Amino acid sequence: MNTYDVIVVGLGGMGSAAVRHLAVRGVRVLGLERFTPAHDQGSSHGGSRIIRQSYFEDPAYVPLLLRAYELWAEAEKEADAELLTLTGGLYLGPPDSSTFAGSLRAAQEWNLPHEVLDAAAVRARFPTISPAADEVAVFEERAGFVRPEAAVSAHLELATRNGADLRFGQQVRSWDAGADGVRVRTADGEYSAGRLVISPGAWAPSLLADLGLPLRVERQVQYWFAPPGGVAPFVGNPVYVAEQAGGAQIYGFPAMDGPDGGVKVAFFRRGRDTDPDALDRVVTDAEVEEMRGRVADTLPGLVGPVVKTVPCMYTTTPDEHFVIAPHPEHDNVTVACGFSGHGFKFVPVVGEILADLATTGTTAHPIALFHPRRFT
Repeated sequence: MNTYDVIVVGLGGMGSAAVRHLAVRGVRVLGLERFTPAHDQGSSHGGSRIIRQSYFEDPAYVPLLLRAYELWAEAEKEADAELLTLTGGLYLGPPDSSTFAGSLRAAQEWNLPHEVLDAAAVRARFPTISPAADEVAVFEERAGFVRPEAAVSAHLELATRNGADLRFGQQVRSWDAGADGVRVRTADGEYSAGRLVISPGAWAPSLLADLGLPLRVERQVQYWFAPPGGVAPFVGNPVYVAEQAGGAQIYGFPAMDGPDGGVKVAFFRRGRDTDPDALDRVVTDAEVEEMRGRVADTLPGLVGPVVKTVPCMYTTTPDEHFVIAPHPEHDNVTVACGFSGHGFKFVPVVGEILADLATTGTTAHPIALFHPRRFT
């Protein structure tokens, strides 16, 4: 049986960063992934993910974001890869909307540079974006997007460079933990280690069933539309999250994939329950038309043909906060799941946290918000 200091199960966003941080620390680490490197079967794909600091979900996330920005820059330099692109970010909606009011609260609480714009100012600065007359926005320059596939690949490459043993096509069938260490079983064999990190994405309900977490796995769709007048007016756009009265949110990006690549948009948290092993990858005409109709409200110039659609998955907790903690029953097991559609921007700092917990059992980062016992 192969023996390691730490085994990491799941090498998507969080797991790839965890093996990188562990390997850099000189830990003998094994990474196990059921698919190929930087695959498109889970939640860490689709070409882009928004990164922002004026965090409407909760200001408590801001210290983690500040560290994540540092670590994204570090990973870019070490891997010689372009991962993070700053475009500015716009968070708009009615004055009492969570998108606007929450972003403003976080910016003010953490003294983040920002501007408050009325609808006319938004239209003047970003002519493709047309909020309703009574909507307002927070704009921050330090927002942008991360390339998820490139980020996972970079972390895996850095992990390998520092001695990690990474194995793909390894579906984990079971694991157990005791005072003498942990064991992980796959179709190809059994592995042992002193400690275990489980970051299984949409497969958390099965691999972490013993925790009884109230997780919901949702099918979400990303859309790329071709503006009738071409993508040029959208190249200089910021990333954005736009909320209507009633709470429906969409998010989107500048045109970033060339003249034929379209412009990416999606609903934020409008999905249906799915089995991660049976994700419906067929996007219907009705889904496309629903997205086009909502986009027309905020970006009326983005109502041309659909270029492509890509389903992915959110694994969501009831309060939409993460789960990151030592396993309540096994102090040599660390769990990371339930990133609820807003986790990818935190990838490098979550990797650092998981490496802390797997080596010392504690971390200096603020993670009390993410303990699984909050559901009981």
